[in-house]
Amino acid sequence: MIVGEQKSIAEIKNIVSPYKKVLILGCGTCVKTCFAGGEDEVAVLASALRLAFKKDGRRIEVEEFTVERQCEDEFVQESAEAIARNESVLSLACGAGVQAIARRYEKTPVLPGVNTTFLGVLEKHGLFTEECSGCGDCQLAVFGAVCPFTRCAKKLLNGPCGGSQEGKCEVDPDTECAWSLIIYRLKLLGQLDNLRAYVPPKNWCASGACGPRKLIREDHVL
Repeated sequence: MIVGEQKSIAEIKNIVSPYKKVLILGCGTCVKTCFAGGEDEVAVLASALRLAFKKDGRRIEVEEFTVERQCEDEFVQESAEAIARNESVLSLACGAGVQAIARRYEKTPVLPGVNTTFLGVLEKHGLFTEECSGCGDCQLAVFGAVCPFTRCAKKLLNGPCGGSQEGKCEVDPDTECAWSLIIYRLKLLGQLDNLRAYVPPKNWCASGACGPRKLIREDHVL
């Protein structure tokens, strides 16, 4: 899932300060799971902004609304009336959600309330770890389902650097060495021969170096 972190109240206050009527628009999927932009976070942030501006002797109208996903038009449509009532939208979605709202409502300032950080997994309650860089050329079958491009600090694709100690990364001793994990997995799977195959450098065009990427499913296009 996409993992994000809500911006500080000071930064958000500065972003919305030009406006008197602000809609805080939450997103009920990824950012809700990582406690950055669901209904609860919208409510807490709205209260914090009202108090912060009241302390400054300034009144601001803050409306709260949450949709299931801001990146899909059918859900965005549910917020149309709320958006129309306000001067600006503070989106608590990922960067894709912010841009989707802005594209649909061209004359409304759409402001980011979340810093999008990475694609990750929930290891345990409150702990999210990065697992995928969205490189567009997945080789997890070669590496025993452990991504060295994302999880190795040096992004090595053809074996470990030799600097790790007791399975920990040389760059960050609190992080498991990705290549130790890869070798362990390949042993369990009986696929250590995978390590003999040369993996060529990444095709950076597939990871966005050649501009914004698109995925078109002709069988689903209407």
